[in-house]
Amino acid sequence: MKTAVISGGNGGLGRALTDGLQAQGWHVVALDIATDGLEAGAALTPVRVDLTDGPALARACAGIVAARPSIDLVVYNAGVSQIGPFGSASEESHRKVFEINYFAAVNMARGFLAPLRQSRGTHLAISSVAGFAPLVNRTAYAGSKHAMEGFFGSLRAEEAAHGVAVRIAAPSFVATNIGQGGRDADGIIRPGAAADGVDYMTPAEAAEVILRGLARRRDFIPVGRVARLAYLVNRASPALYQRLMRRKISGEG
Repeated sequence: MKTAVISGGNGGLGRALTDGLQAQGWHVVALDIATDGLEAGAALTPVRVDLTDGPALARACAGIVAARPSIDLVVYNAGVSQIGPFGSASEESHRKVFEINYFAAVNMARGFLAPLRQSRGTHLAISSVAGFAPLVNRTAYAGSKHAMEGFFGSLRAEEAAHGVAVRIAAPSFVATNIGQGGRDADGIIRPGAAADGVDYMTPAEAAEVILRGLARRRDFIPVGRVARLAYLVNRASPALYQRLMRRKISGEG
């Protein structure tokens, strides 16, 4: 039984990816800050950890490597969003978004670098449309996802010599926590909680597209109609993309 490790494995998309991989015969190790509702079994190992606590994350990664016969897939799914203009956001909130969306993923990648080389496995980064195109009133979120894509795209070039694949999936709007974002004073919200999105997908629909792209060995997987169109339009005409994006997205959450 191959092993997949998923950060944010107890959230909407994380749970859907967990279910999808288990249906394909994988053992899933689900990392999250809260693991309520996840029951350990033959196909699932829940691991409770604060991904922004570097030493705790390193210990968790080492424990997983020691416990499993191989690590074959690592999915970097955990993240938060932030809605609001840059002028009213604090430096602390900007750093918090990066700690969760970018640095936690980088530290996880470091923890599983060697075992993925041994298994000739796969890194799978869950980015966003905001990882390759601008998104109004989401400067910290877009910045963190751009950084994530830059990191994993560069890691792909380094790890190819070791037989390791690096895939990037970019969902558009996944309806996981609509109206339940727990938005704080700095606009930080749970993923999938923004109410100003368009053409929402369910977590199960998004997971299906991601896993299909993974099976087809796609380096870049746009997830959903909006993601596919945004990718094409932004490449062809960034100015047109900006106009369409501002017209469709309020940036008010």
